[in-house]
Amino acid sequence: MGSHGSELSRVEMLRAIFGGADGRTQLGIGDDAAVIGPGNEPLVWTVDAQVEGVHFRRDLMTLADVGFRATMAAASDLGAMGASPLGVLSALILPPDVDDDDLRAIAEGQREAADRVGTRVIGGNLARGRELSITTTVLGEAPRPLGRAGARAGDAIGIAGPLGLAAAGLAVIERGLAARADVEAAVLAYRRPTARVDAGLRARHVATAAIDVSDGLARDVGHVARASGVCAVLEADALVTPELVRVAALLGADPIELALHGGEDYAVVIAVAADAMPAGFVRIGQFEAAGASSVVLRKSDGARVSIEERGYDHFERAP
Repeated sequence: MGSHGSELSRVEMLRAIFGGADGRTQLGIGDDAAVIGPGNEPLVWTVDAQVEGVHFRRDLMTLADVGFRATMAAASDLGAMGASPLGVLSALILPPDVDDDDLRAIAEGQREAADRVGTRVIGGNLARGRELSITTTVLGEAPRPLGRAGARAGDAIGIAGPLGLAAAGLAVIERGLAARADVEAAVLAYRRPTARVDAGLRARHVATAAIDVSDGLARDVGHVARASGVCAVLEADALVTPELVRVAALLGADPIELALHGGEDYAVVIAVAADAMPAGFVRIGQFEAAGASSVVLRKSDGARVSIEERGYDHFERAP
């Protein structure tokens, strides 16, 4: 039996097979989205799959939530690229127990999410299968698409959007605590995340690199650090909010761990000159010259520790 690599190693294998950028492809396999030019407004294409039992469970959310979440997860990549959306394509695989009312609920969630980011669903495909899945393609355009490479030593690390709340929200729901008023923000962060497309548009003319937080801050900012040949130094005190501290205390969890490794926050992280932070972004650290580690955490007392780039990986968690 052959070996089973991590998600990152498999992406690298596919990049080697399919090749990198060419005369028309400015960014290809390995970034948040593909950028196809030339022209003043290159096209930005991204695709994301949400599979029942892997990305969501129907007992933890409504089908409208499923449709909404699938659309936002895909649109989030446009935020990371600084692209404005042009349209959404959706391919749905429907098992026999999904009836017309269920399909309507999914579609209404998709429409609501598309409306929120200023676009609409313009086509797709329906097929029957054993499990419910939604594959979403979002097309956008950007005069200056961002990517993971480009961060410079001395750049500040900025973020738009919360950290750790989605993972906390999932834990709250699984423990049957979702009805509590004091956890509403966390529950919504998991069931109804927000793609930070507007933040990406504000950042695209000043940021040197960007990524969205889907697999966890530590892992995702590590992608930027390695692609740019720098080290990301995160400030512990800047990563947590009072909301996250409160929900983490209820769960008996470490808020820093949730912020670093929780994932599915869909916040946008950028590298930017320290004096050019866009509106809506908060400084959470800086990039420094490359060292032994790609990601370092600076604690309140000034001590620095290397951070394991843990986060979601489809294949490391496979049985």
